[in-house]
Amino acid sequence: MSDAVQRNAERLYVWGPLSAFGLGIAVVTGIVDQASKLWLLYAFDLAGRARVAVTSFIDLVITWNTGISYGLLPQQGVIGLWALLAFKAAAVVFLWIWLARASSRLTAAALGLIIGGALGNAIDRLHWPGVLDFVLFHVQTATWNFSWYVFNLSDVAIVAGVVGLLYDSLRVGAPQKRPDPG
Repeated sequence: MSDAVQRNAERLYVWGPLSAFGLGIAVVTGIVDQASKLWLLYAFDLAGRARVAVTSFIDLVITWNTGISYGLLPQQGVIGLWALLAFKAAAVVFLWIWLARASSRLTAAALGLIIGGALGNAIDRLHWPGVLDFVLFHVQTATWNFSWYVFNLSDVAIVAGVVGLLYDSLRVGAPQKRPDPG
């Protein structure tokens, strides 16, 4: 393999044609997530209030998630915290390499949402007792009561990113990966 081809292949692991676009979405996602949490804690003082109804099916509440998605694998100690952060860092590196190789704006946007959401929740772990979750979705009728897990905007971004990746992979005419000639 020539030196130019080798350098180009190495560059695709770090930066690609849509990396700036995906990075921009990741940064905006992280900023919006952190701003919403800071506003709810310090300006709105959600911690000093009881459950706040926003609509008949959405309430604002404070919970500290010490685990991963949906509170799975809760961690209380320093080792668990660093293990979760290491796992998250490895995931972000993998997603960044994928972003560097992205061939569609939808893929880049979806990866940016996931990376930004992961970083927003990681920032929480570094300076709070866990990830700050605050949106409670629930439906209550005379015969049925449903309450979803409490989540935050980073979680919404991650789910939207996964949905975007699924949609992009299933749509007709989506760019197909070509086989590696080497």
